[in-house]
Amino acid sequence: MPGWLAGKYVVVAALIPVAAAGAALVGVDDAPASTATLARATPDQSPAQRRARGFTGEDVVHNFYFTRGMFRGSRRSWSTDAPQADRWIASVIDRLTLIDVAPHENYVALDDPDLRRFPFLYILEVGGMRLSEAEAEGLRNYMLHGGFVMVDDFWGTYEWANWEYEIRRVLPEYDIVEIPLDHEIFSTMYLVDEVVQVPSVNNIRRGTTYERDGYVPHVLGIFDEDERLMMVINWNTDIGDAWEWAEAPYYPLPYSTYAYQVAANIFTYAMTH
Repeated sequence: MPGWLAGKYVVVAALIPVAAAGAALVGVDDAPASTATLARATPDQSPAQRRARGFTGEDVVHNFYFTRGMFRGSRRSWSTDAPQADRWIASVIDRLTLIDVAPHENYVALDDPDLRRFPFLYILEVGGMRLSEAEAEGLRNYMLHGGFVMVDDFWGTYEWANWEYEIRRVLPEYDIVEIPLDHEIFSTMYLVDEVVQVPSVNNIRRGTTYERDGYVPHVLGIFDEDERLMMVINWNTDIGDAWEWAEAPYYPLPYSTYAYQVAANIFTYAMTH
């Protein structure tokens, strides 16, 4: 556990009914839970109730799964930083909030019908993605039916151009806009008053924070017609690497602190909207 978290157990009691109502029903590891599992453990049972009834491990249905989107055609990989980043951030959010967070990673393909069981989706390395028609349709349906997407870890003008082309295929009718710092996603739990460029661990070793020509970090978003934020786009930054390397003695504390605070804000926003 990162040292800055010691003693910082933030109580967010209002999250519990919302999380139970709008969160995942099934899904562990690479495949959905079985029908038998669903019959034995239900989302309205608290973790203590499940343990009392003898449900442990994969018998337990959690209210929140850190879900990573799988897609084909990426120049690099949708699985960058996995599973360590996924497990670390799940553990931290489980302690910072009262959300019942699954402790393990959860990978779901963008064209999998089960994707809509999970209210939050993390995708990264989108600067080289090449979505199939089925993946584009799956991602579109996911967001238009209430799903929330966090995009991370892509850099520079070339990767932006590729990403913009792909997301225009998914949501051609919605604009991509800069999210102002007075938007509630910057203050849901922690007050974030500046956008920090979070470097990868390799850049830390080289003494830089940027990659390619991605000198300035941005937090952009896509809103629906009701002003619901459907997607937050972290460009020219690598939030997930800070999750993964927060315990490394050479990774600077200010970056990992910022990355965990951003995650707490985004996850809380996703679960309450």
